[in-house]
Amino acid sequence: MEQKILSSFSRWRERATADPDLGRELSALAESNDEKQIYDAFYRDLEFGTAGLRGVIGAGTNRMNIYTVARTSQGLAEYVKEHYPKERRSIAVSYDSRIKSDVFARVACAVFAANGITAWLYPQLMPTPCLSYAVRSLGCAAGVMVTASHNPSKYNGYKVYGEDGCQMTEAAAGEVLLRIGRIDLFDGVKQGDFDALLAEGKIRYIPEQVYTDFIGEVKAQSMLTPADRADKDVSIVYSPLCGTGLRPVLRALSESGFTNITVVKEQEAPDGNFPTCPYPNPEIREAMELGVRYAEEKKADLLLATDPDCDRVGIAVRDGAGEMTLLTGNETGMLLLDYICSRRIANHRMPEGATIVKTVVTIDMADRIAEHYGVRTVNVLTGFKYIGEQIAKLEAEGRADAYIFGFEESYGYLSGSYVRDKDAVNASLLICEMFAFYKAQGIGLWEKLQSLYAEYGYTKNTCTSYAFEGAEGFGRMKAIMQSLRADIPSLGGRAVEKKEDFGKGLYGLPKSDVIKFFLAGHCSLVARPSGTEPKLKIYISVNAESREAADAETAKLKADIERFL
Repeated sequence: MEQKILSSFSRWRERATADPDLGRELSALAESNDEKQIYDAFYRDLEFGTAGLRGVIGAGTNRMNIYTVARTSQGLAEYVKEHYPKERRSIAVSYDSRIKSDVFARVACAVFAANGITAWLYPQLMPTPCLSYAVRSLGCAAGVMVTASHNPSKYNGYKVYGEDGCQMTEAAAGEVLLRIGRIDLFDGVKQGDFDALLAEGKIRYIPEQVYTDFIGEVKAQSMLTPADRADKDVSIVYSPLCGTGLRPVLRALSESGFTNITVVKEQEAPDGNFPTCPYPNPEIREAMELGVRYAEEKKADLLLATDPDCDRVGIAVRDGAGEMTLLTGNETGMLLLDYICSRRIANHRMPEGATIVKTVVTIDMADRIAEHYGVRTVNVLTGFKYIGEQIAKLEAEGRADAYIFGFEESYGYLSGSYVRDKDAVNASLLICEMFAFYKAQGIGLWEKLQSLYAEYGYTKNTCTSYAFEGAEGFGRMKAIMQSLRADIPSLGGRAVEKKEDFGKGLYGLPKSDVIKFFLAGHCSLVARPSGTEPKLKIYISVNAESREAADAETAKLKADIERFL
């Protein structure tokens, strides 16, 4: 093993004494002499990027622990001190239910306060959108959300937000990364005692009123008027998947008149071990199975489940055969889009220049729904921060009310400008009232979805990932993307009508290695290397007269694109 790694390991055994869990893990590694585990824990520093940190919890430079969190917090503190005057130096912090999330949040606050920056901390775990809201509400220079979103329990993360409530920009993240790189993990961090700094007022708890105001903003997104009929006594099953959603989702729903809600008991309490859903992601059936069983027992027609940091929501509804069926993020997004547009027009609330924002890999059928209602669509790069940036642009132009909805295929939705990240509290309320509104007309969400397909054509979206491991694989992936930039007249037998190469920095967006092909017949294909894994992702969107026809067309496109792989 490299001497540098062994030296780092020895130094950690000597210096990492503040967390007994780390001491026990380091001793166990030394006793087992497991070179593979030691190498993986120390061969690099945990990477900081636009999404902050994310990694396995444990000892080492490549792990999430109090030392890597403190070092990152020191880098962020130095960035804030350089860019903001003293009166603007404050950072809001929140955390989810994951293992050590509360510990990491306290460490971050103790570092910020020791650096002369006021740290605002939620007194209990709160969702990501509540953090985004607090940053703007309190006028902070930055925000930190301790979460690993929907990853398995062994992970945790540290997401950094700018003063606008959006996830940090690439330029700012680059500056923070440079500062982190100059900080010694044990000797370069300023950190005080949390309780002492709290007593001195250098760390402050975020007032309950901020949370109450957030709930008020969520409720203000309702599309119903007193004259609208809605069956709010409908039976609904909800699961927070052992995360942060329980309190805010139930409060928003109950204060909006929804009281017939059954919570999945086994997934009600916050628990970072996620015992009943090892992969707490509402996109996958395994995480939703328990909720589906509850829905069958309660004869409920709607199941909601929010991920651990409550920024994404998945749903299940009764299909034509009466079975509980999971909807995709695209399907739920289209239902919400159509509902919001139709209700705004019916209630004379459609603003001038109404705009929706979605990512380039999100279903193209949404563009046609928006066009039907006279609404402009803006397509952005993958990541909700780019949707947040578009909201900020509209706000800077004095047209914040023009933004009416934003969504991405990965189950993230937002209908208001009060936060700058996806919000599952907002989405849960809108889904429930949409469900109740159609229920009062004798229409189920599955039926409504089929009516959209009947009007716009059945649309199927798929995402396939192709792995390219190691340096050689990375080179192959780059070569494939380059080959896709050549002149390609057709794919899957469909003419290429237009090609967008985001590597050129289109529409004022940052340059990104993403290519989108617009094909004849309202079909498209997007190629995008993953930003977090050695994978090339291919997104295929097919519009056809039936599900069977869409399956066949998807297979043809997939087979054709694999020629390049």
